[in-house]
Amino acid sequence: MNRILITGASGNVGQQVVSQLLETGAHVRALSRDPRSAAFPPEVEVVGGDLTQAATLDECLNGIDSVFLLWFASADAVPAAIERIAKHARRIVFLSSPYQTAHPLFQGAQPNPVSSLHAEIERLIQASGLAWTFLRPGMFAANARRWWAEQILAGDVVRWPYALAPTAPIDERDIAAVAVRALCDSTCSGADYLLTGPESLSQRDQVITIGEVLGRPLRLEEITPEEWRRELPPYIPANAAPMLLKAWAAAIGQPALVTSTVAEITGMPARTFRD
Repeated sequence: MNRILITGASGNVGQQVVSQLLETGAHVRALSRDPRSAAFPPEVEVVGGDLTQAATLDECLNGIDSVFLLWFASADAVPAAIERIAKHARRIVFLSSPYQTAHPLFQGAQPNPVSSLHAEIERLIQASGLAWTFLRPGMFAANARRWWAEQILAGDVVRWPYALAPTAPIDERDIAAVAVRALCDSTCSGADYLLTGPESLSQRDQVITIGEVLGRPLRLEEITPEEWRRELPPYIPANAAPMLLKAWAAAIGQPALVTSTVAEITGMPARTFRD
């Protein structure tokens, strides 16, 4: 039986990785800083540990074959964590970002701290001796809930910058499906996958689509970047705002990059934003 440790198991993607792995019959172990507060199905083994405290990882990794890695912490802790993972596991699947992709949406925000961190993690993984797979998703479809739900609950207008900036939002379930395949199938080793949804949609089109599904006439009212910064919702970190603004500005005028990777790896087409 494949024994797999999931980090970030309570997040949008991590939850889906856990759920879909259970369907394969794999033994799923979820890493949590506070196992007592973790809410997972009874089949999931929950273990206490912290990626930034390498000494806590040995017991968590004991008997593990593969690791799904999300990293949100300081770069300083990366080398020790990768060293511990390589000591126990054979394979690692890292949720990275498309910082290497030559498209304005992805290159417009470069350089930035997130991309630099992901590049360093990838370098350490490649030097570790682990079999590796890197996942590079574009904009998450789940961002629509985080960014716009509050305004949509309050009315029919979403105030947002760069209404015509196109992206190809990808469903977190599709990211997870590729991750599960990579965790369970050695043919994915040594590959990096650029993951997008199946269609290019402007931010205005995405808001309109949400309205059509809800049966409401939603519209996006374009505001300036300066206005958006002043009204910045608390769930968007201040250090992420400049990256997003630069990416959206650079993307204006051409379609989003769309890949067929999800279908090629999983055998199922990627979900549309309307889905």
